[in-house]
Amino acid sequence: MTAIPETELDFRFFRAGGPGGQNVNKVATAVQMRFDVRNSPSLTDAVKARLMKLAGSRLTLDGVIVITAVRFRTQERNRADAVERLQAMVDKASVAPVYRVPTRPTRASKERRLEGKAKRSTIKSGRGKPGLSD
Repeated sequence: MTAIPETELDFRFFRAGGPGGQNVNKVATAVQMRFDVRNSPSLTDAVKARLMKLAGSRLTLDGVIVITAVRFRTQERNRADAVERLQAMVDKASVAPVYRVPTRPTRASKERRLEGKAKRSTIKSGRGKPGLSD
């Protein structure tokens, strides 16, 4: 699929919460990655539109996707995680949806359906309580 060049990605690092002991208060391991979809030269317009729809709440009003990665204890692994998540979104957006071509039912299928309904109707009508004439 389409690979996003590193030059189009903007990384910001900050301190993360969670496990890490005393180290968590000293080292900026969490990563916030920003990718400007609207102004990206590496994507086609169709892929951009699908990617912006797929991004959902991660998309800002300026057309920038913001991905925050805090899963790992090291900056490098969080950075790689953010890039992988963006690449997965781009790969998913690169596949154009296949639209179903509507078809009409054949005459034989309509007749089979109506025969089944008539048969079912006779079965159900025979289930009632016997009337005065029976």
